[in-house]
Amino acid sequence: MDFLTITYLIYSFISFYFLFLFILIYTQNKNKLFSYPLPKKDYSLSIVVPCYNECKSIGETIKAILESDYKNIEKIIVVDDCSTDNSYEIIKKFAEKYPKVIALQTPKNTGKAGGAKNYGAKFVTTELIGFVDADSYPDKNAISKMIGFFDDEKIGAMTSLILVKNRNKLIEKLQAIEYKIIAFSRKLLSFIGSVYVTPGPLAIYRKNAFEEIGGFDEKNLTEDIEITWNFVDKGYQIGMSLLSQVYTVAPDNFKKWFKQRIRWNVGGLQTINKYKKSFFKKGMLGQFILPFFVLSWILAIFGLGIIIYTSIRTLIIQFLSTKYSIQAQTTILSLRDINLSPNILIFLGIILLFLNISITAISLIYSKEKDFKKHGFTNIFLYMFFYLLTYPIILIASSYKYLKGKNSW
Repeated sequence: MDFLTITYLIYSFISFYFLFLFILIYTQNKNKLFSYPLPKKDYSLSIVVPCYNECKSIGETIKAILESDYKNIEKIIVVDDCSTDNSYEIIKKFAEKYPKVIALQTPKNTGKAGGAKNYGAKFVTTELIGFVDADSYPDKNAISKMIGFFDDEKIGAMTSLILVKNRNKLIEKLQAIEYKIIAFSRKLLSFIGSVYVTPGPLAIYRKNAFEEIGGFDEKNLTEDIEITWNFVDKGYQIGMSLLSQVYTVAPDNFKKWFKQRIRWNVGGLQTINKYKKSFFKKGMLGQFILPFFVLSWILAIFGLGIIIYTSIRTLIIQFLSTKYSIQAQTTILSLRDINLSPNILIFLGIILLFLNISITAISLIYSKEKDFKKHGFTNIFLYMFFYLLTYPIILIASSYKYLKGKNSW
């Protein structure tokens, strides 16, 4: 058995393991996907909104939080990180009009979302602390359907269903599909205590637990990943409410999208390096989240490597065969050269493709929306067979940037 075949079989085994794991979790918990507990007490809550040069969206974000049907939001603390536009002026106008809104500005620009978040957290005295990005808009009932999970004292944080608001360009439409699949997989992971990120568009934390772990790591480019791993490392569980929808503005061109994804993955590498000593050790962080994170990267990169290798190898063989045939004046292909016998590697590839399509379909079905049309077949096809192929390239570029020490925002 040659090296390529062995590599492909190992790749297939790991892929099947994770795919079947997700399918098993889904079949066992499909009746609980949209369930959420009603809170047994009225938890006091403050929302912190970090803002930097978001004059176009910050007003609508504040309005969306003010319109929440959760009545125990005591403060909406909007932290301007020394914007160079008129964001702070807009925030102050809302603070003058609404007593709940508190306008703050950092003494100097922190340069990262974690800095503005930590600054705002200093002014929070409520039982729960939530964070909403300045370009994100929670639905009216999004927060109220997250609160009841905190009746379980093991829950340290809650995350939500994040959806793309802008969907005019192709890159935006593909991200809309991607966000739904990520959110659905995150909900499945919540059933086994393995949520690995509480994204910025809407997340709520238990305040005493937030203080226990020291808040956000301001050096990390993905402070929302790092803080989640910190919670899990301290023994807390992370919940996810699939009914808590929040819309966020996604990058609208390739350059912005690529820059964002590089930042996400460099931050992921920072987090892996910080918690590497937990690998295969205590709790779900070491026994599942870290291995899952690392193996996902390895699968993506090896998958691209296999595609590139087999493509180049096939082209070289075809070129040499054609050249030799022309020189020798022989046929390139005869009927007896055609082999119609089944190939186990092709069979495994077809099964993997079918399972991936199935999970994609299920994810989209369980992430229905009122205000947007269904995703067309063309967009889904482009997402699965072209968009996903960019992941390994981004991972390689991110690894290079991380190794070079270029960990700037």
